[in-house]
Amino acid sequence: MQRILRPIKSLKKYPWFCLFPTFRLLGVIVWLVFLPTLTASALSIPEKLTYTLTWTGIKGGTATQEIIDEGKSIRVVSTCRSSDWVSVFFPVDDRIESVLNKVEPPHLGLPQHYRMKVREGSHRRDKELIFDHKTKKAEYFDHLKGEKSTIDIVDNTYDAYSSFFYLRTMKLEVGKSVFVNILDNKKLWNVEVQVVKKEKLDTILGAINTVQVRPLMKSEGIFNRKGTIDIWLTDDERHIPVKMKTKITIGSITATLAKVN
Repeated sequence: MQRILRPIKSLKKYPWFCLFPTFRLLGVIVWLVFLPTLTASALSIPEKLTYTLTWTGIKGGTATQEIIDEGKSIRVVSTCRSSDWVSVFFPVDDRIESVLNKVEPPHLGLPQHYRMKVREGSHRRDKELIFDHKTKKAEYFDHLKGEKSTIDIVDNTYDAYSSFFYLRTMKLEVGKSVFVNILDNKKLWNVEVQVVKKEKLDTILGAINTVQVRPLMKSEGIFNRKGTIDIWLTDDERHIPVKMKTKITIGSITATLAKVN
C-alpha cells in the first residue's frame, strides 16, 4: 500500500520519529531517520557542488549545494539563479540555508535553523524555522506576511533541505521504501522515499555506478511540482548527487553536476 503526503494528525501515534515552478530542482529528499545503525557518515566537509539546470535540453540556470564547517555547527546552503535570457521574463534568485549541530568528526546533527528566501518572477517567499529539539517545538515565521506560529515536532525532525544531506550518509537498498518525517510549510509530513535501481551514468566524474532514489513528496519547501522527481547518487560512500530530474506540465527539468569543489 502506498503512503505519500500524509500529514501527521496525532503525534502520539509516532513515538519513534523525518522547482521553483520552473527551475528550482535542487534541494530536498529525505533520509532514513529511524535507521541510524546504517549511517555511513561519509560526507566531504567542506564541499561545493555546482549544477547546470536545463529545461527540455535548453540551459535555464545554475544551482549550487554547499556544506560549510563553521566550528560548532555546519551550514548547508542551496542557491539557484536563472540564466540571463530567462531572467528577462522570469528572474529567479533563490537561497535556502539550514544550520545543524555538529557532531564530531564532523557529522551533521539535528537542524537548529532553516531559512528560505525565494524570488521567482513576481513571487516572493521569506520563511524561517527555529528548532528546539528538547521541548519538541519549532517556531515558524513568514516574514513577508508577518505570521508566526509554534509547531509540535517529534524526535529527529528535520527541515526540508537538511534532510537531503542525511540521505547521502545512508546505506540504500534497491527495492525498499522508507517513510520519514519532514517539517515543511507548518506541517509534519510522513513521506515515502523509494530506492529504485542502480544504473551506470556518464558524468563529469567519468562513467560511474549510481543509485536512483525517488521521494514521493509534494510540499512548498523546495519542490513544487506534480510529476515524479528522480535523483541519481554515486553508488559509493559519498553518495554525490550527479543528476536530478523532475517532470513539469511542459517537458522536464534536469539538474546535471557540472563541478565539484
